[in-house]
Amino acid sequence: MVGDVMLGRGVNEALRQVCPEYPWGDTLRHFHEADWRLCNLECVISDRGVPWRSTPKVFHFRSDARNIAVLTAAGIDAVSLANNHILDFGYDAMREMLELLDANHIKHAGAGLNHSRAFEPALSNVGGMTIALIALTDNEPQWEATADRAGLAYVPIDVADQRAQELFAMIGAAKQRDAVVIISAHWGPNWGYEPPKDHIRFAHRMIDEGADIIFGHSGHVFRGIELYRERPIIYCAGNFIDDYAIDEFERNDESFIYAIDLDDRVLPRSIRLSPTIIGDRQARMAGVRARSIAAKMQDLCTKLNTFAKWNDRDQRLEIRIG
Repeated sequence: MVGDVMLGRGVNEALRQVCPEYPWGDTLRHFHEADWRLCNLECVISDRGVPWRSTPKVFHFRSDARNIAVLTAAGIDAVSLANNHILDFGYDAMREMLELLDANHIKHAGAGLNHSRAFEPALSNVGGMTIALIALTDNEPQWEATADRAGLAYVPIDVADQRAQELFAMIGAAKQRDAVVIISAHWGPNWGYEPPKDHIRFAHRMIDEGADIIFGHSGHVFRGIELYRERPIIYCAGNFIDDYAIDEFERNDESFIYAIDLDDRVLPRSIRLSPTIIGDRQARMAGVRARSIAAKMQDLCTKLNTFAKWNDRDQRLEIRIG
């Protein structure tokens, strides 16, 4: 799993000159070695639409329709669409993107032509194991999908909210299918290394209801990982591909590839975190910066009572579960 993959703006311009593999840089081997791959798609892939103007919005991210090939180049199996850029170019653009994803056999969750479709779990079969992906966001309430309107799976991060209660019921229903339930949550502020307290409460509740993995994103920097009831909570995965200006203090160019290993009972048993950086509109393995990026994550995990060990040979962090 990787965090925000933004293929619009400068990345889109570069893709008119380079191959679809370019944005993944030298990280591609990690994707090709995995059994299943997930990212948060932080843009709309479409040739249609005009920038959203109904409510104020500074940034609009769209990538050419042909750049669906970027996702297939990495073997992406599923994408989360519940975020604050999927409707940047309106409903026609979103509809075309859904068609492109379906045509290329890429599962998607978090946006749809109505409320039911937006919240519908995306089901994948991996070696006889079922993965159920449910995606949500607390961003852009004006884009909330309804019974008769396309949009996002919008859920306020408040356990008492009726929409949250409906989400918890969906998680329980997905778990009854004997699936590995992954919750992709595009939530919270853009900056800051500490997870908000309401995120902690909400993540715990989702696990209590049956979630196996919480995969958070939206913030431009990564946050620590907590283990709750032997289930991992990635509070924020950070940015993975984009063209953003770099904050020299918070370092929004740093992230990880998050590889989760499951045991024979399809329960999470370890997480391997390979440090990455962004440069020239592509993801790259962190190289000489890997150890310092990992040390930052170790400190953040320690604050959440999680032990992460550095593996110098493989240049990655390792977290054992249970």
